[in-house]
Amino acid sequence: MSDARSALHAELARAARTSGLPVVFAGEFAGGRLRLSGFVGTRTTLLHDLEVQPGAGLGGRVIMQGKPLAVGNYGTARSITHDYDRPVLGEGLGSIIAVPVTTGERCRGVLYGAVRTCVTFGDRVRDALVASGQRLARDHSARDELGNLPLPGGAATREELRAVHSELRAIAGDLTDPRTRRRIYAAAQRLIDLGAPRSAPRVRLTTRETDVLAQVALGRTNVEVAQRLSLSRETVKAYLRSAMRKLDAHTRHEAVVQARRLTLLP
Repeated sequence: MSDARSALHAELARAARTSGLPVVFAGEFAGGRLRLSGFVGTRTTLLHDLEVQPGAGLGGRVIMQGKPLAVGNYGTARSITHDYDRPVLGEGLGSIIAVPVTTGERCRGVLYGAVRTCVTFGDRVRDALVASGQRLARDHSARDELGNLPLPGGAATREELRAVHSELRAIAGDLTDPRTRRRIYAAAQRLIDLGAPRSAPRVRLTTRETDVLAQVALGRTNVEVAQRLSLSRETVKAYLRSAMRKLDAHTRHEAVVQARRLTLLP
């Protein structure tokens, strides 16, 4: 599972816990349509990869209006079109609430919560889903920013510099000679200094936290980072959580963006 899909699934699970809803799912809006891609609590695959058009169904209305909407009885609701009755009713859903995932004025997706009976959703459910939608929006924004922070040279040069930096740190971490290790870490730091003058850091990451974040910055999963750095997956998670906490980041993508802003990574 990719990092983006793992992050989406984790947020959906969190939304289910905080809202108390048995079914939560979401999709990304791109290319003029919404494609459902993340699910918690579904019993069938009828909704999987379903494409929703703007204006159609509950999600389509949310895309057009840009605000949370709900229906107490999906099957008889007159406020929406019924283009997607087969998959929705086939999944056995009765009441559904949907909130937009927006960055600025741009709709990036829709987050849904549902039950298999007919109810009226309260403020607690709505607020929980809105909060999850905001976290998903921040993750979208962070991923948009990755690779867009200023560095000399074109995109290929920038990515190569970051790849070399990550490789040097991985090599240094495997060395037993402390003097050679320090020299290689220093060389890796010089690559960061090429991008921006280094000032006194407002955040201090440990060597291993930086090693892990440098690998994450290249799009590697926790499993791949663990293999690259000869660490256990749980150890990688612990370093990543610690780095995110220091950087006041909610997601791994935000952590990378913040580390680059602070010139802790190239």
